[in-house]
Amino acid sequence: MRFDVVTIFPGYFASPFDESLIGRAVEAGLLDLHVVDLRAFSDDVHRKVDDEPYGGGPGMVLTAPPVFAAVEALRAEKDAPAPHVVFLSPQGRRFDAAMARELASRPRVSLVCGRYEGIDERTREAGLFDAEISLGDFVLSGGEAAALAIVEAVSRYVPGVVGDAGSVLSDSFEDGLLDYPHYSRPREFRGRAVPELLLSGHHEKIRLWRREQQIRATFARRPDLLEGAALSDEEKALLERVADRTRSS
Repeated sequence: MRFDVVTIFPGYFASPFDESLIGRAVEAGLLDLHVVDLRAFSDDVHRKVDDEPYGGGPGMVLTAPPVFAAVEALRAEKDAPAPHVVFLSPQGRRFDAAMARELASRPRVSLVCGRYEGIDERTREAGLFDAEISLGDFVLSGGEAAALAIVEAVSRYVPGVVGDAGSVLSDSFEDGLLDYPHYSRPREFRGRAVPELLLSGHHEKIRLWRREQQIRATFARRPDLLEGAALSDEEKALLERVADRTRSS
């Protein structure tokens, strides 16, 4: 899978793209990462890509010409899949696991990092972007941190990037619920022991315990997720049991 990241700070990505799962996936040829310097597409002698907003107001605006030129250059590349171009801004659709899976199904995703107070609206009016994505209801100084998060989240769904594919399937949000608690060695630490059931080797009881813990954590921390979760009859019974215990405590 190929990612392009269009940014005015290409050096921002040097270390993160060389480390951990991402770096190993690049070495293995599973990911192809291209960082594109937006300033290279400026027609200004000083490589300027921002200007004051018409009508006045605070801050600067990312101007249209270099953004159009960068995206059009990506789309014009021969011998490369057509890019799905995403603009990263607080106005976009909120990023989640379902969106990460959808992006992972595409051969190429191009992420355009926003900056300053905003972007010239004519980029949107012209339909330059295929999608607009936000990490959440907060504002960053630019889209670079969001691009890193999206590349990492999406890459986990690319076959081979995560050594144990089962670990992805059991992640939080994969089935609409938070993850269950995990324990490892030592069996006891500072007076706290691993739950005895996890040492029993009884796989069915462990499965039920983990599912109940997922429901318990989601009910306590993110009850909004339960509204859209597709629960089986068994899981609905577990939820009712958790709710009863909460009401009686």
